[in-house]
Formats: sequence, structure tokens, C-alpha cells
Amino acid sequence: MAVASDQATSICSHCDRAIPTSNLDLHVAHCSRKLEKCKVCGDMIPKRHAEEHFLSTHAPVACSLCSETVGREILAVHKGENCPQRIVTCEYCEFPLPAIDLYKHQEVCGNRTELCHLCSRYIRLRERDVHESRCNGSANNIAESSRNTIPAERDRGAPARRQPHDVSRKRLLFTIAITGIAVLFGSLIFQRKAEESPVH
Repeated sequence: MAVASDQATSICSHCDRAIPTSNLDLHVAHCSRKLEKCKVCGDMIPKRHAEEHFLSTHAPVACSLCSETVGREILAVHKGENCPQRIVTCEYCEFPLPAIDLYKHQEVCGNRTELCHLCSRYIRLRERDVHESRCNGSANNIAESSRNTIPAERDRGAPARRQPHDVSRKRLLFTIAITGIAVLFGSLIFQRKAEESPVH
């Protein structure tokens, strides 16, 4: 006796599943009494486990890093990409710190300088990548240019730098002059007082 491969089915009004028509009434009675459709994911859950399913699968949870309440299904994305307390590293010094502090840290850290071994110039860390892509490594040319700049400026009449010993000498002369004036002024006052005092 051949068995029909295609059996007539009907859709359950409670779970929207295709049920053999011959079993539909029995299924609907059992389905509506025992099962409940989850309003979030649409799965059919036993009614006695509906609350547990929601709490363990869909209920918002607090992030363990920043305490912000987020959906459980996006918690991993929040911790990895959006949480202000997630740990990130500075692009300049690779120091680990909370993401919320990264901007201020990099504002300071990026202004530190580092010696370029190609051209022997000190470059800000925030400008390092651009500098390295443009640096031609002509350290000798830069050094030679620097040495030639000073005589050229002097030939054009640029003021020469004041030597430290010149400054010290002028300060010493100024101090001696002030001291001499003070001594002279003091002597005059003492002499005048002596002349005005009565002789006994």
C-alpha cells in the first residue's frame, strides 16, 4: 500500500506553524494552553518558562564597566565599541586607558617630540606619520644648510647674539656704580648730621 508523500496541512493560528490537518484540532488545543509566543524574538516558549526566557535572553542588563543599561543582545557591541570605560591604547605611546580619557591624553602625548633618525630633526608624534612619508633623509643637507644660514644672516646685518660674559660684565659694572652712589650718598648724610649736632 503506497503512502502519500504530500499530506494536507493547515496553519496553527497560535504558533503559525504548518500542522497536518488531521492533527490540527489537537495541536491547537495543546499549543494555546501550553505555549506562548515571545514578543521579542517570536519563539514559542512554554508558558511556565516565558519570564525566565525573557530575563535570560532579552532583558536589558547593566554594563559591568560603565553601569549603563543596554539590551542584552547588543551588550558585546557596547563593551567593544561604545562603552566610555572600555580600555583602549594611545596611538602614540600605546598606554592603555579608558576610552573617555583618550582624547585629553593624546592631546598631550601627541605634542611630545621624537628625533627623526633620517634628517636629525625633532618631530611631534602627531606629525610623525606625515613626516616619515615626506622625509627624504637628507640629514647632511639640512645640517649644511643650518651652518650656512648663520654667516648669511650676519652678512645681511642680522644682529649677533650677545655673549653671556658681556652680559655678566655689564651687570657687574652696573652693580658697582649703584654701590658707589649709595656709599657716597650715605657719607654725605653722615657728614651733614655731624655738622648739625651740637658740640659739648
